[in-house]
Amino acid sequence: MTVAVITDSASSLPQADLDRLQIGVVTLYVNEDGHSVPETDIDLPVFYGRLPEMRILPTTSQPSPGDFAEAFGPIVDRGDDVLAVLISAKMSSTFHAAEMGAASTRERHPGARISLVDSESTAMQEGFAVLAAAECAAGGGDLVECEVAARATVSRTRFLFAPASLEYLSRGGRISKAARLLGSVLRIVPILTATDGATGVAGTVRTHARALARMATLMAADIDRCGFRRAVVQTVADDEGATRFASEMIEPLAGSSVPVVPVGVVVGIHVGPAIGVAYETLDPIR
Repeated sequence: MTVAVITDSASSLPQADLDRLQIGVVTLYVNEDGHSVPETDIDLPVFYGRLPEMRILPTTSQPSPGDFAEAFGPIVDRGDDVLAVLISAKMSSTFHAAEMGAASTRERHPGARISLVDSESTAMQEGFAVLAAAECAAGGGDLVECEVAARATVSRTRFLFAPASLEYLSRGGRISKAARLLGSVLRIVPILTATDGATGVAGTVRTHARALARMATLMAADIDRCGFRRAVVQTVADDEGATRFASEMIEPLAGSSVPVVPVGVVVGIHVGPAIGVAYETLDPIR
């Protein structure tokens, strides 16, 4: 009996990692012009290239319980266990859909062993917890051991990101139009993070360049206190800026090359063009 690890598409895991560790993905959806498209089917450069021209932003939706049941079923059919590591329940209804999908799977397969882990975040902060679970499974870990590995990683990770402007947060209803106007006038850039499973603010600065420098400073402080394991730079529609940020500010802290990983559309359309960093320490950050 082995453990199969499942995640959702909001984790933004590179395809190479999904293939290497045989991680299954249940997709979220993007709804535009009356059509619902799986996030995993969207060409990111093409979509983000259209983003500035969109008068009305697409909406997003979580997978259905049936989507999860469809993913879980074949695994339990062959006698294996399931561990699903998912986007924060406070950011999306995906986790609830997974609970319903697991319940229906257990009804059809009494004795099925399915565990769910709330990553308390999204993008590659979620992705690091997924990787920890999958690496444990690849090493022969059982369901309990893989779940413990994922949960321990949640406490050792952080995701910091800075939007280029407040426009998309305002258009998506995440902040008021008044806050957007004030932020534009004062050139305020928030540094966003995940706090207790919800989107929070790690700090505010003037200008995007200062936001990038502050993120590197915050990461350096965490490394000094808790050690360092791995990191990725994340980008929404700013690959060039993210590559520069990685080489100039993050790789000196990591002491090695740091990959640049695009953020998926479901997260990206609510933030707009942005640069961030997700990292894992050796000891718990919180």
